Amino acid sequence: MEESTLKATASAPAKIILCGEHAVVFYEPAIVMAIDKQAYVTVEARSDQAIYIKSRNLGVSGRYERGRFKLGVGGGAAKSKLDPIRIAVEKTLELAEKKMGLNVLVDSDIPVAAGLGSSAAVAVATIAATGKLLETSLSKEKICSIAYEAEKTVHEQPSGIDNYISTYGGITIFRRGEKFTPLEARANVILVIGNTKVSRSTGLLVRHVSELKEAYPKVINPIIKAIGRISVSAANALQDGELKRLGELMNVNHGLLYALGVSSEELDQLVYAARRAGALGAKLTGAGGGGCMIALVTPDKLEKVRRAIRRAGGIAMLAKKNDRGVQVWEEK
Repeated sequence: MEESTLKATASAPAKIILCGEHAVVFYEPAIVMAIDKQAYVTVEARSDQAIYIKSRNLGVSGRYERGRFKLGVGGGAAKSKLDPIRIAVEKTLELAEKKMGLNVLVDSDIPVAAGLGSSAAVAVATIAATGKLLETSLSKEKICSIAYEAEKTVHEQPSGIDNYISTYGGITIFRRGEKFTPLEARANVILVIGNTKVSRSTGLLVRHVSELKEAYPKVINPIIKAIGRISVSAANALQDGELKRLGELMNVNHGLLYALGVSSEELDQLVYAARRAGALGAKLTGAGGGGCMIALVTPDKLEKVRRAIRRAGGIAMLAKKNDRGVQVWEEK
């Protein structure tokens, strides 16, 4: 990898879904929160036209030159993991109307394929850092738009929610086809994330719910509607600073997601362990089937809940709200 004295670095946050997953596919609202797990991307200029990308956390690297990919480390899966980052770089170069080579170093503390928006956070940080290095003024709106295009290579039909929350931060209520609406929480939202370490396919889980809805519309449609109503009530609880009420709604939300068949034994173990340890509420977050759950906690119960999740077999992480979104700076 060529070295340069000109560097730019950006960070972008992960996300969790507080309420509304799966129902959001059917135009019901969902609440999404940026958290203080970050993806960091450093970009520097090269003397040639190649784009070299290295991801420390994924353990892969490779070089793109004249439309060809040359593997660095990481085996056959390296290219598919690095392609979204390449697309983010190339679209930013295209916008800046510049042709040049770049080194891109990714270092993220966001678990991959766990429903926390890792790919979107990396894309947002990559675009922001590349724009800074190129001295191209990129608004958050433009960063978000380019990141959405990169996300299409990871998810066939992304909702746009991951790249939005990584760009802007905070808490947002979202409904398909409508604008994102920021929410102000009057209380300090502290979460413990429990990672089951079980991989899952978002597409398969979304398809499962759609098929269930088609087979039993009179049963499943009211569940979908109820999840949407939970999101609205949860938004009100956040704005009123009523964490106890938010926790109760999260518990109900998990029960409805279980009814839709998108929970798992591993998720349920972590959810119920967190509740027994004193969490105000606990539920799966994201597509389900594995991945992560979240527990809403008060400061005095934080460590107890974290230990309970670990004893139940999960990886426990503390998460707080990130209000800043993407951040970018120059380095020497």
